[in-house]
Amino acid sequence: MPSFASGSDPATGAGSAPRVRPMENDDVPDLVAAGRAAATLFASAGLDLPDGDPRHVLRGAAWVLVVGRPAVGYAAVSTLGAALAPEWSGGDRRAAYLEELAVRPDRGGAGLGTALLRAVCDRARERGLSWVTLTTFRDVRFNAPFYTRRGFAELPSLAWGAELHARWREEERAGIAVAPRIAMCRRLVDASGAGNVSPPPTG
Repeated sequence: MPSFASGSDPATGAGSAPRVRPMENDDVPDLVAAGRAAATLFASAGLDLPDGDPRHVLRGAAWVLVVGRPAVGYAAVSTLGAALAPEWSGGDRRAAYLEELAVRPDRGGAGLGTALLRAVCDRARERGLSWVTLTTFRDVRFNAPFYTRRGFAELPSLAWGAELHARWREEERAGIAVAPRIAMCRRLVDASGAGNVSPPPTG
């Protein structure tokens, strides 16, 4: 079942930057616990979501980045070959797709979600991808507003490619769309600084 992105930390954390690393096999039990704990935030926000198994997300992702040892948060990412419509993509439709961003609520406020999201963008750029995309709840404070403060913007449905449309339909079938949801994206810049960090125009 496709999952949802969640996080609850400020734009910057005090002290040194959290260390983000690739997932190891021994991390899985801690990541499952972190994912289940993060999911309780939605109930606190008044949303009744179907139960999801973090193991499914972790197994299906192209790569998983984690923070903490033992791990207290993760970002699970897939790759979409046709994330954006051709006329909106500037020629490169490939994108990283953030399946889930989760941090244990008792570790919120330390910049862990921000560090994970930054690492996702860095890894996507290293892999030659031009975009990071995701779907999220529009009005939940630790969803769309969180990503907006970190350089993401709403992506109108006219700009979606076939694979992003498919992900959206999967979420609807899974019963995740219990409140208004949106797709968001961020365009990446390459190592030389070329490119535009802004998403495509919305009209």
